[in-house]
Amino acid sequence: MNATTTGSTGNTSTSAADPTVRRVPRLGGFSLTVLGIELRRMLRNRRTVIFTLVLPAALFFSFGGSAGWDAEAGRGNVAAYILVSMGLYGAAVTAAGGGAMVAMERAVGWSRQLRLTPLKPAVYVGIKALLALVLGAIAIAVVNLAGIVQGHPSMPLHIWIGCALLTLVCTLVFAALGVFVGYLVPGENAMQFLGPGLALFAFLGNVFIPLAAGSAIYRVAEWTPMFGVAEISRWPLTDDLPWTAVVNAVVWFALFVAGAAWRLSKDTARV
Repeated sequence: MNATTTGSTGNTSTSAADPTVRRVPRLGGFSLTVLGIELRRMLRNRRTVIFTLVLPAALFFSFGGSAGWDAEAGRGNVAAYILVSMGLYGAAVTAAGGGAMVAMERAVGWSRQLRLTPLKPAVYVGIKALLALVLGAIAIAVVNLAGIVQGHPSMPLHIWIGCALLTLVCTLVFAALGVFVGYLVPGENAMQFLGPGLALFAFLGNVFIPLAAGSAIYRVAEWTPMFGVAEISRWPLTDDLPWTAVVNAVVWFALFVAGAAWRLSKDTARV
């Protein structure tokens, strides 16, 4: 029996789809199902849960009861200023850790298996960035809940919400950093590199300890990755946003995205 049929025009066409033709799904293979599976898999990781739920709140409570918390700071008080700062740090660590999960997946060969599927590499990285944002949002929510329970932070509700939303947007910088490091550093070494690095960036970025404007260390801090995003996150509260902070955040984000794309191209080129 002939597998082809002839139409009225005499043209011949196959009766079934050619199995040798690889069809690429819409959106490069992205789906909410894949996103949900990845999120559940990450939340089963104890280290992820610790970084997401425990660390941010612990950092905030560690400063609890400090003298001067009720002093005025911008449109709120010092406790509100620290709340936003700790929310940023917790979200940064969480988002970077989520992005760096690609290192473990590369180590066990999972990313190599994914290259055999229709899922586009760029979409895979995008899914990791979305997951990092979700985890960052959870970390921010936990810190804000800790502030509500403690009762010290004081600022208008719209400023509270504005700071939380800006902090979430700023975590994109560290999600990109996590993916970059995940492709750059093998296996579990990714978080061993990111943890101390982010702590150092927080010290230099006016997150843990306010730096005196104009000092030598302040001039160095202005070039570090967490300085710009910290200023942006606290902008609704402080009502002060230097243009250099915006440039800082945009440049570092672009550098981390470019680094992740470069390492991704090297990784997908492997046989």
